Amino acid sequence: MTTKRLPTTLQKMGLDTPLALALHLPARYEDETELYTVKEALTRGRSISVQTQGVVIRNQVLFRPRRQLLVTIEDETASLQLRFLNFYPSQQKQMAVGAHIRVRGEVREGFQGAEMVHPTVRSVVPDAALPTSLTPVYPASAGISQTVIRKAVKQALRDPGIQEHLAEFLPKPLMAALLPTQDWPPLQSAIAYLHEPPADADTQALLERTHPAWRRVQFEELLAQQISLKRAHRIRRERRAPSFQVLTAANNGVGIEAGLIKVLPFKLTGAQQRVWSEISDDVSQTFPMNRLLQGDVGSGKTVIAALAAARAMDHSYQAAIMAPTEILAEQHYLKMKEWFEPLGVNVAWLSGSLKAKEKKLTQAAIESGQAQLIIGTHALIQESVSFAKLGLAVIDEQHRFGVKQRLEITQRVGSELFYCHQLMMTATPIPRTLAMTYYADLDVSVIDELPPGRKPIATKVVKASRRDEVISGLHSWLGKGLQAYWVCPLIEESEALQLQTAMESFEQLTHALPNFKVGLVHGRLKSEEKAAVMAAFKANEIQLLVATTVIEVGVDVPNAALMVIEHAERFGYAQIHQLRGRVGRGSADSVCILMYAEPLSLAAKERLQTLRETSDGFVIAERDLSLRGPGELLGAKQSGDAMLRFVDLQRDAWLIELAQQAADRLLADHLDLVERHLERWLGSRAEFLKA
Repeated sequence: MTTKRLPTTLQKMGLDTPLALALHLPARYEDETELYTVKEALTRGRSISVQTQGVVIRNQVLFRPRRQLLVTIEDETASLQLRFLNFYPSQQKQMAVGAHIRVRGEVREGFQGAEMVHPTVRSVVPDAALPTSLTPVYPASAGISQTVIRKAVKQALRDPGIQEHLAEFLPKPLMAALLPTQDWPPLQSAIAYLHEPPADADTQALLERTHPAWRRVQFEELLAQQISLKRAHRIRRERRAPSFQVLTAANNGVGIEAGLIKVLPFKLTGAQQRVWSEISDDVSQTFPMNRLLQGDVGSGKTVIAALAAARAMDHSYQAAIMAPTEILAEQHYLKMKEWFEPLGVNVAWLSGSLKAKEKKLTQAAIESGQAQLIIGTHALIQESVSFAKLGLAVIDEQHRFGVKQRLEITQRVGSELFYCHQLMMTATPIPRTLAMTYYADLDVSVIDELPPGRKPIATKVVKASRRDEVISGLHSWLGKGLQAYWVCPLIEESEALQLQTAMESFEQLTHALPNFKVGLVHGRLKSEEKAAVMAAFKANEIQLLVATTVIEVGVDVPNAALMVIEHAERFGYAQIHQLRGRVGRGSADSVCILMYAEPLSLAAKERLQTLRETSDGFVIAERDLSLRGPGELLGAKQSGDAMLRFVDLQRDAWLIELAQQAADRLLADHLDLVERHLERWLGSRAEFLKA
């Protein structure tokens, strides 16, 4: 089957070869192997989907309370009503009076008796044969029918070359040693089974993806991913990088690093000292560092980045710190200037909002090497930026950058002679299962201790109906000389969400708190305006800051010890965890109020409950992983490529270690087979896993 003969819609989904189609496995199945009379369906179909058939005896379009199509079918045992709230003229025609149709769906009690709402419908002759296997339902993009995908998959599985693509190329003794059980079928059999399971298949195991056929596919996919990551790890160790040793009296004596340690107004915590020792060891190697630094909000990651930058500059190399938002990048810039300028370091600032003239001057300073420490947003990885001698790249809140962006900075800073060291930082802890699978090429450090004086934050969950009480409490809070944040999810009115907006809240709070200055900051303000509001808040000229999530990361105002998050049910785990970390930075007891609107979904209720009970970032990260999956936590969704398609990292965690052991064995003894395995499973996606 050639690419040309496949519909363009399938090619856009990446289903452009027989192998891609063979590996496009069903999301679920429908059982169309059994047919019930209408009378049986009325009894059996109250909680599960059932299939029945009959002749259409009525077909009418009603316009009240809304436009809908009502169709009635009957057989010799009973009649059944079908209701369609969205329908096309072609469907009306298909179900014309006198037509014989087969329908599948759940039966529920409607206003006029038992009915099926939006069942699947097929025109059939009365004695049409039933399928002998479960019907696969495939993941699909809008506008692509299941019929088109099923036809293409069947054609792909009959392709002469597919046997070679799915062949067992690992030697049998090795397979016996690698696979944890003999019950798992060969790969080709597993894939054929998953596309067309027999009628007596264990449907539950298929749906939960615990069936031996699924296990074989999951193991193969994990194996490819682990091989790719471990190989990237080996390749990195073969690359050259500048070695940044600690300066001693014998080699120039005191440098920027020693100077920084002297001017810091605090001592490093034990956890910071441990982490700095690990990074110090990394940058002294002759291959590039690739380390992830995890630390909860306020644990002191910035000073570690500063020490690493100082070490690079001590060896006459440049260092760059990149952050996802201008507010966070600017926060880093101001802090680095405060620490480094007294030591004679030239600290440069580069962001998209700089005027053209300033941008050119900064770019020239970077290219000449005059700028030693460069802080900025993703503007740092644009084509127009050329570093003179970059030795260290620090990427803050790394999951906020797409995979391609992280990959780009790695490739841009490299040259034929050396690659720069790379340090990624995040306040969103990476669950262990995620670290094992997606960060096999990363060394991970954790700051698991808050600096002295940081107090725990009390979190309260409050109904939106008690808004006036919250504002009253806010009045007495500000009266003590303390400051507060009021966070809103939207800037403008949205009919769909009907949320209180930042603008509305700002006006309401300004009116309710006439004795205090209320400020407003949101993403649509110009950078200068945003900076002016933030500076006024920091100087306590503004007591209450109404904001959207632009303050999620990087804002440090010790006197702000209260945060109210409006419509907290609309925020994710990580967002609230990050926002909450903006308070608790001073000596006052800190409080975070999560205000929610009813009704609450079960997921939102569980999320708010978890956030009230714990401030442990790792517990929150595990819950977040189970809710959202790995793609969003990694920034992988921004790459446009699926990551692990068939593995659930929590349910299938036990498979990860097996895949790691198998990957080590193949890389050690069977390098000739590694390429074939990677090509089958990853193709061009192998590049993303190195990012």
